[in-house]
Amino acid sequence: MHRAQLVKAAVFLWALVVFMPVGANYLGAVVVLAALMAAGEGGERMARLRVHPLRWPLAAYVGWTLVVFALRPHYPETASNVWHGLRIATTMAITLVLSDEEAVWALRGFLIAAFLALLALVLTHTLVLPDWILWHNVAVMKGNKSINDALLFALLGASAAVWGLAQLGDARLRWLKVGPAFALVVAMAVVVTLALPSRTSLLGLLAAVFAACVHQWRGRLGVLAAAICVAGAVAGALVWQAPSVQQKFRLGVQEIEAAQGGAVSEGSWVVRFHMYRETTRMMLDQPWTGWGIGGWTTQWHRRGPKLLYDYNMPHNDFLWMGAQAGIPGLLTLLFIVLAGLRLAWRRHDLAGRLAFVAMLILLVATSVNSAMRDAAIGLSLPWIAFLYLRLVQAPESAWDRVLPSWRRLA
Repeated sequence: MHRAQLVKAAVFLWALVVFMPVGANYLGAVVVLAALMAAGEGGERMARLRVHPLRWPLAAYVGWTLVVFALRPHYPETASNVWHGLRIATTMAITLVLSDEEAVWALRGFLIAAFLALLALVLTHTLVLPDWILWHNVAVMKGNKSINDALLFALLGASAAVWGLAQLGDARLRWLKVGPAFALVVAMAVVVTLALPSRTSLLGLLAAVFAACVHQWRGRLGVLAAAICVAGAVAGALVWQAPSVQQKFRLGVQEIEAAQGGAVSEGSWVVRFHMYRETTRMMLDQPWTGWGIGGWTTQWHRRGPKLLYDYNMPHNDFLWMGAQAGIPGLLTLLFIVLAGLRLAWRRHDLAGRLAFVAMLILLVATSVNSAMRDAAIGLSLPWIAFLYLRLVQAPESAWDRVLPSWRRLA
């Protein structure tokens, strides 16, 4: 294979395995790094990184992590936490050095992977396919890998909504466009009903759809108000009316109320209540440099309820950084995501809107789960979200090469 094609094939491969077990995702990342080194063009890629608006937020995050690592105490978990911290930055940086065409090939791989994952989900539940390990976490809600898959489905659903709204919002609307747009709304409904068993993914999807309306009609308040009302009605009909969704959120409220009363259990929101409270206290006790990289687990063992002793991350990566690297550490990670949102917000077209919803889903997931720290999520969701963000720097026609353009049919 010609060296110029190596990176395209490698990024396509990594995107193609994002729904598969975490080992396949590590393999994909290694293949991409090897292809980048083998393909050369290092000067051109570094030039892309040097001019990208996220270069300074990424540099601040990596730099502060290394400063805290050098100055603060070390723990048994320090090595693994440094590794995961640098992996997060590397995953993001890889997307920034890709060419437009390489990013397009990666996103093609993601769309193919999403189609195959949805197909495996449906066929497994209809007993046509056996429950094999390659797609087990797609079909069965079990652990953070399943949450990752649900979040990627949420991104797929949000992308379908954004694309459908773009067709309906086109001033040159033709009846021919109504069919594809309606099909995309139906596809989003299928994603919601079949593939989003986690509250994190549901929250991310709902936030993304409303944000897409704001992004598209920010200068037309009347249209925006109507769009939000319609989106709210559709969300209520498709999501909230589902008994399983109602049960999940009702249980969550009950768990928070129980935790506030002092209850300790393995309930998802009970665990988060105690983790967020104690991790915030850790950060406030050492606000400038934190307890040191890897220090969260040691502090949690001292502070957390004995029943929850075995957890090794607080299900909020911003608080994780705050506890281990102080408030500056929290801000460096948060600023990366906020800078990405701002970059997407400033671009008013489809590319900006798709990137905006992708970064918003990443923000939600990072705030209520370990969407970066846990490799089961952090090797897939940030990779795909930052690929969306990468195309903000490309011509709008880049997305036309990923998705078919219905404008050609008008």
